[in-house]
Amino acid sequence: MILVTGGTGLVGAHLLYKLANQKEKVRAIYRSEHKLQLVKNVFASLDADFEMLFASIEWVKADILDIPALLEAFLGVKYVYHSAAFVSFEPNKYHLLRRTNIDGTANVVNLCLSENVEKLCYVSSIATLGSELNNKPVNEETIWDPEADNNAYAITKYGAEMEVWRGTQEGLDAVIVNPGVILGAGFWDNGTGNLFKKAKKGFPFYTSGTIALVTVDDVVKVMIDLMQSDIKNERFVLVAEHWTYKKFLEAVATAVNGKPPKKLAPNWLLNIGWQLDWFKTKLTGMRRQLTRNLVRTLSTDTQYSSDKIKTALNFKFKAVDDVICETGRLYLK
Repeated sequence: MILVTGGTGLVGAHLLYKLANQKEKVRAIYRSEHKLQLVKNVFASLDADFEMLFASIEWVKADILDIPALLEAFLGVKYVYHSAAFVSFEPNKYHLLRRTNIDGTANVVNLCLSENVEKLCYVSSIATLGSELNNKPVNEETIWDPEADNNAYAITKYGAEMEVWRGTQEGLDAVIVNPGVILGAGFWDNGTGNLFKKAKKGFPFYTSGTIALVTVDDVVKVMIDLMQSDIKNERFVLVAEHWTYKKFLEAVATAVNGKPPKKLAPNWLLNIGWQLDWFKTKLTGMRRQLTRNLVRTLSTDTQYSSDKIKTALNFKFKAVDDVICETGRLYLK
């Protein structure tokens, strides 16, 4: 039996489709019924026989913070894909991020150990990787600097990785993937899917930085291949291509027949923007849209190396351009 956490998210939904299509015996946890329809929508966009594939999955209502419910989900499980996470770059969400990403992962690791799970795959992020000097590409060996101005999401995902490594010291076999920004269809109200939704209305500005991209199909394929391999206690950067934000936003807008951005947002304007956004949040209680850390990310050119996964699995990434076009087509449909 295979258990998938975060099955109602982008990576989890596409992973469930692949596993079900391979006739694997799969169990997935969920927190609310309405999100199951989103998963079914992903299945429907990928396969005409989606109803049969979706029905083959055993769904268990549980939360990674609810240990009794989680224990039930782990019964008879041999392999675990842990993709559940809370994603936010808002500093005031730190404690919620910590509970979900660190405490939740600790619960998953502890149950993997107590239930004799054979292997765990954890979906992390390139946000947990450190920075290189002299503009060298960041890779799996780049050292995390705890004294740097790291954002709340990165701190908690790094803490989650530490829980996985702790598990390996206690006898658990595990692999970690560190994907860049993941592109894929099916979830249009959050993540990169929401960019296609916004692109239909048009982007007024672009920023000066670069974005590290990878397709959800590639992330899922690597996860499955790693779990089926003898590779253990390793982590792998998953970045297919690096694009400027100008090129990326133009491509997304073109894919949905939207208006591409024409003006560069200078750093001084972005710095004013995040301060005004902070002030608006204090006055209204609305969620942050722009933070200091996010502004820095949007204006930075960081390169990542995926040589390790290419060598380990002889892996070749899909072209990002093709996936953006296909995702745009599915959004318009």
